[in-house]
Amino acid sequence: MAHVAFDEIDADADRLVIAERLTWHPHSGELWADEQRRIEVHDVDTESGSWALTWTSAVTNRRDEPLRFGSPTTHGRAAAGYTGLFWRGPRAFRDGRIIGPDGEGPELMGSQGPWLAFSGEHDGTDGHATIVFAHAPENDESGAQGTHPAHWFVRNEPFAGIAPSFAFHDELELAPGDTLTRRYRVVVADGAWEREEIAKYLEARPW
Repeated sequence: MAHVAFDEIDADADRLVIAERLTWHPHSGELWADEQRRIEVHDVDTESGSWALTWTSAVTNRRDEPLRFGSPTTHGRAAAGYTGLFWRGPRAFRDGRIIGPDGEGPELMGSQGPWLAFSGEHDGTDGHATIVFAHAPENDESGAQGTHPAHWFVRNEPFAGIAPSFAFHDELELAPGDTLTRRYRVVVADGAWEREEIAKYLEARPW
């Protein structure tokens, strides 16, 4: 990827916005794709010790043939279907708690749902933190509205990691001139949040 320009960098007491344009190239240098990426930091709550980051990416295929997105799982490696935005947690979060709307634990690997959370314990202090990934409504993680279905890549060993993957089981083909847009919200919070607390937070802050 190559940086082209920042279209917006703005900050006030309530929000930080960074909007960037990038291009995608193979080693040979030709243009494969354009990307518009937007990062917003908002909902900083010092009382609860939480803040949110909204990440938006729109990738347009500039080739004369489809642009194919895959994962290690689409190439034969089981339970390794990460694609796109990926969080890798600190070493201390190994063996942390994985929480979904309707389940818990490593068995949520490859599952679908509107959000997924991970909580872990810090090194050297008696404290915890929770990170929550949430799909924007237009992502339609089920694929029911014609979008490619998304599945969660998540593990707590040998490292902590979460990725809302759009090519977990099957490759996604982006036709020439078409744009793939995905938007996610990442919440970082002090403490070990429970399922009900996570759901209440997300419901109180609609997209």
